[in-house]
Amino acid sequence: MEVNQAIAPAGSFGHEAPNNHSHKYNSSSFQTNHQHQHHGIFPSKSILIIIISAVSFVIILFALFLIMFMVKRLKSTKKSLTFKESSGINNASSRFMNHATAINFVSSPDVKGGCLYGGNLSRTSTSRQRERGVQVFTYKELEMATERFNEGNVIGSGGFGVVYRGVLSDGTVAAIKMLHKVGKQGERAFRVEVDLLSRLHSPYLVELLGYCADQHHRLLIFEYMPNGTLQHHIHNQHQPLDWGTRLRMALDCARALEFLHENSTQSVIHRDFKSTNVLLDQNFRAKVSDFGLAKMGSDKINGQISTRVLGTTGYLAPEYASTGKLTTKSDVYSYGVVLLELLTGRVPVDTKRPPGEHVLVSWALPRLTNREKVVKMVDPALKDNYSKKDLIQIAAIAAMCVQPEADYRPLMTDVVQSLIPLVKNNSNIIGSSRFQIPSILSPRY
Repeated sequence: MEVNQAIAPAGSFGHEAPNNHSHKYNSSSFQTNHQHQHHGIFPSKSILIIIISAVSFVIILFALFLIMFMVKRLKSTKKSLTFKESSGINNASSRFMNHATAINFVSSPDVKGGCLYGGNLSRTSTSRQRERGVQVFTYKELEMATERFNEGNVIGSGGFGVVYRGVLSDGTVAAIKMLHKVGKQGERAFRVEVDLLSRLHSPYLVELLGYCADQHHRLLIFEYMPNGTLQHHIHNQHQPLDWGTRLRMALDCARALEFLHENSTQSVIHRDFKSTNVLLDQNFRAKVSDFGLAKMGSDKINGQISTRVLGTTGYLAPEYASTGKLTTKSDVYSYGVVLLELLTGRVPVDTKRPPGEHVLVSWALPRLTNREKVVKMVDPALKDNYSKKDLIQIAAIAAMCVQPEADYRPLMTDVVQSLIPLVKNNSNIIGSSRFQIPSILSPRY
């Protein structure tokens, strides 16, 4: 009974379904439908999952490949940069070592050769011409060039040493300066001159051709300047400089100092600018020489450096002479003194003159701004052969350069710009043929 009762409702339920338009429902049909439904859904999900997984895997692989590629590129770039950097450092180091070697004046390893570089003894003059920069000469070569330093070849002398005219093995005429053995100061001056002139190249600076340094000899080889020093010609009453030539020399000197102060990588203060350190070539073009006392200037505008007071009396700027504070304006003062020499024909200090006229700057400064007095200051050797308009301008430039206060002095570039039109106006005088004269022995190089 219980079993039939249990089946009866099921049978009635299954019997009533068609009447109610309902789905047939029994255990077998349910299982069959469920199985069909399950098998229809599962494959589509699996395919979707597989596709997504495959795409993800490909993306991950691509990302890994991209990362590895970028890392490899980064390492390669870094390696390349490191190589270039190290190569640049090595090159710079090599250049520095070469340069340091060029000025590392120690005893020669080859005493017989008489010079610092034993390896250079076999070089010919032709090989020298191919190389750039200053050259290293043997003492023996310089002996031959000067006929064993014959006194007949002396073209200058002083406390620094003796200058000889010599002919190098390639036929170049040169001025060969043999320095005295003056201890540390002389050695420093020798090093400074070689160091600076091997790096500074300007048509307004005397060119350093080479040097020789052995255990006790120190020699500098310069281009030969056949017309000696400016100082010699200013005070040479037999053949005085004309006005146009003086203006051109003033401009050449101004350009030399402008180059040192404003066109060099770091400003250079000459510290001993004077008429005896201005040399003249065959065309009476002026070039500045003697850099033994030169100092590198401060990077700051009007920056000062402290140093020993060295130089020549009459040319020293007052602030430098009293405190040892050196600036480029110290050279400007010295330039002003040389300009006064060109203007007046007087030496900076002359105790033979009447009282009040011993020191050129002290005597000239109050007169430079007075037109009547400035005319009376002009070198009598000019014999009024000059432009009074130019004279007033030159006097004004000189007055500014020798101002007691350094801040009131002009920059050399301003001096150059002021002189250029004056020199152009006198170009017809500058070409005077009477100054194309044979070599004149210089009292100092």
